[in-house]
Amino acid sequence: MGGFFGAITKQDCVLDVFFGTDYHSHLGTKRGGMAVYDRKDGFQRQIHNIENTPFRTKFDKDLAEFHGCSGIGCISDTDPQPLLVRSHLGLYAITTVGIINNADALVERYFSDHGHQFMAMSSGKVNATELVAALINQKDDLISGIRYAQDEIDGSATILILDADGILAARDKLGRLPVLIGQGENGCCVSFESFASTSDGASPPPSSPSPTISWATMTPTSWAPGRSYGSRPAAGRPSPPPESR
Repeated sequence: MGGFFGAITKQDCVLDVFFGTDYHSHLGTKRGGMAVYDRKDGFQRQIHNIENTPFRTKFDKDLAEFHGCSGIGCISDTDPQPLLVRSHLGLYAITTVGIINNADALVERYFSDHGHQFMAMSSGKVNATELVAALINQKDDLISGIRYAQDEIDGSATILILDADGILAARDKLGRLPVLIGQGENGCCVSFESFASTSDGASPPPSSPSPTISWATMTPTSWAPGRSYGSRPAAGRPSPPPESR
């Protein structure tokens, strides 16, 4: 299993992401990771082994180096993540929760078009999140790529993406796993479990029908849900306000 948390705020979001992710520690014992985006300095990312030391202890010393108004964090029981991906879709951080039953078949099909490669883990297997990113990058935009990936995957993939424009959250195609949206005075958050968002002072937006959306785009001042996998709604992508630390 595993879990994730993301926040995009009007001010520095590092502590929100740190504590929100830590609330998911019971969902995994292998790896923990955080990625934060700052409009001036770009992405900062760190991944730690949490098999013998809790997430909070491992990342406590990293907090001073993180700064930015948008970020994601994850607890993983399998692969190291979040990953930083650079492709024709731009630079983004991605984390996933789920299981891909046909991973070997997807990798072999990806190799059939010569010139592709994956970074192998010590077991020889491919990082599942890297595989999801490779599928997403087959299309011309992130939304179309997510739809393609979830159509191709036999199993489940709940996806959280952070880029320069905001955070994109997508449930697995059949809605097996939750994606919960919270909104507070300082911004918006997305969480795998509701306790993490409410503990960070956020609550479901008044207009939210229920936490069963297929995907959503978040900015510091708003979130835009979508039930079809079309292009990202323009209303969900206003220019973020200036950052302050």
